[in-house]
Amino acid sequence: MKVFLFALATCHLSLITPIIAADSPITEQELVRRTQELCDAIVAGNQEPWKKYFADDCTVSDEKGRTLDKTKLVADITPLPKGYSGTIKIENVISRIIGDTAVLSYDANESETIFGQQLHARYHVTDTWLNRNGNWQIIASQAHRYYEDPAMGEVDERKFRDYVGQYQLAPGQTRAVSAYDGNLFVERNGKKEELLRESGDLFFRKGVEGRILFRYGANGKVDALIDRRNNEDVVWKKTK
Repeated sequence: MKVFLFALATCHLSLITPIIAADSPITEQELVRRTQELCDAIVAGNQEPWKKYFADDCTVSDEKGRTLDKTKLVADITPLPKGYSGTIKIENVISRIIGDTAVLSYDANESETIFGQQLHARYHVTDTWLNRNGNWQIIASQAHRYYEDPAMGEVDERKFRDYVGQYQLAPGQTRAVSAYDGNLFVERNGKKEELLRESGDLFFRKGVEGRILFRYGANGKVDALIDRRNNEDVVWKKTK
């Protein structure tokens, strides 16, 4: 009887084992480990983890605005040039794991050294992992780069008087440029923002993408304020 019960139990376990294996749960810790492995592979130019962890039918939208399939994605992983080195660290992880789908959202903080000079960049990435037959792979990924203000240039207060005045986009649509205590400001509809000099006649506003450029006319005087957004210009003509 004992032999029979043991055999029955063994048979029962053999039936449920494939079901357990097929379930193949995954943890946030494991997803982070794999993601860090992928990031480390970028620096080394090692394509193997990218072949392993990305599904053959994946789609990837990167921080450069490209949409890549797996073939193009893997081909993009190449060793850094001579004189270049760097690291990418995963931080601020958020995960959602439901059944055979897992979403991992995180910051990728990049530090790069180019012939002794230090560069830094921050990206946010969201990966969707899918479990197929016990194999968890990334089916979709999207990344964007966090905006960072440019380095400030030296301020030339002597040129402020060229910029100060009223500028018009259309009737009833105006903005004013003023200078006070060594600082330059632009104001529209009661909202005043400081203009920080990047270089020449090119300025930026803290935490705001785009640039403000003052254009000089043929007479040597400023005739327009150019609001440059994503390499496209909105021109405000100087009226006084």
